[in-house]
Amino acid sequence: MSTPVPASALPPLPVTFRPTRTRIVLLSIGTALLVTLTVMSLLLQTLTTGDRITFICTGLLGLGVLSLLSRPKVVAAEDGVTVTNLTTTRRLDWAQIVRVNLRSGDAWVHLDLSDGTSLPAMGIQPGIARDRAIADARTLRALVEAHGTGHSAT
Repeated sequence: MSTPVPASALPPLPVTFRPTRTRIVLLSIGTALLVTLTVMSLLLQTLTTGDRITFICTGLLGLGVLSLLSRPKVVAAEDGVTVTNLTTTRRLDWAQIVRVNLRSGDAWVHLDLSDGTSLPAMGIQPGIARDRAIADARTLRALVEAHGTGHSAT
């Protein structure tokens, strides 16, 4: 990740980073699960109404969990960065981000903050699309350097 992104190549703000392939896979599986369980509950003649409702609710629960897992994103805008993880959303000013890290073996990007803490940014994750995640991390790093007081590290 040592190749810097030139300032002229920075995308216009706002820009959203999210693991699109992972999101497609998760939402497709969740939808298939719901459809399968709903069809099964309607086709199996031996099920009671309560059993059918349980099948459908299980499908809805599965889709809900997979939708939650597909929620992470990082939005860079003129006034700062918004990090949405599984259950939390945090808004950061550009100056609060000191460093953007995506090291080998990391599950997602980590943002080192000016208060000495680190914030996971699950919206950039190398799981399915490693090259896309590396490019997104480089772009976010360049945006931090251009808009804030950040420093980058590999």
